[in-house]
Amino acid sequence: MGRERRGHTLQVTALVNEAFLRLTDARRLRWQDRAHFLGISARLMRRVLVDHARARGYQKRGGGAQQVTLDDALVVSPEPALDRVDLVALDRALEALAAVDARKSRVIELRFFGGLSVEEAADVLHVSADTVKRDWRLAKLWLLHALDGDAR
Repeated sequence: MGRERRGHTLQVTALVNEAFLRLTDARRLRWQDRAHFLGISARLMRRVLVDHARARGYQKRGGGAQQVTLDDALVVSPEPALDRVDLVALDRALEALAAVDARKSRVIELRFFGGLSVEEAADVLHVSADTVKRDWRLAKLWLLHALDGDAR
């Protein structure tokens, strides 16, 4: 969020506060380790950003977002990325991907929304870094196809 355009309606502090509030609502959750915490945090960040996009009417009116490809450059890139991605369409595509392959959907969630590195995502998912790289590559292709179909 630090690299977002000026005047973005969701400020970094608001995003962090909302994620924190949702974390505290999950009091019954027992943290297993750092990887578990990072995984839950990435999922919460996704939910906060998608809920914000929905509230702003992105699904109905497009929200002025232009379509871009889901690329490695979007993950923790110096360019503003989240304001150029239709988060609602991406969320729908991720849900569809999760129905086919939950781990690949989780890789996208951890890397794109959580900003985790390949190694951190591998730690969260308890798989090798090569598996995460392979899942990342295949999931991006699947999502590009799904999002391209959404645009038509």
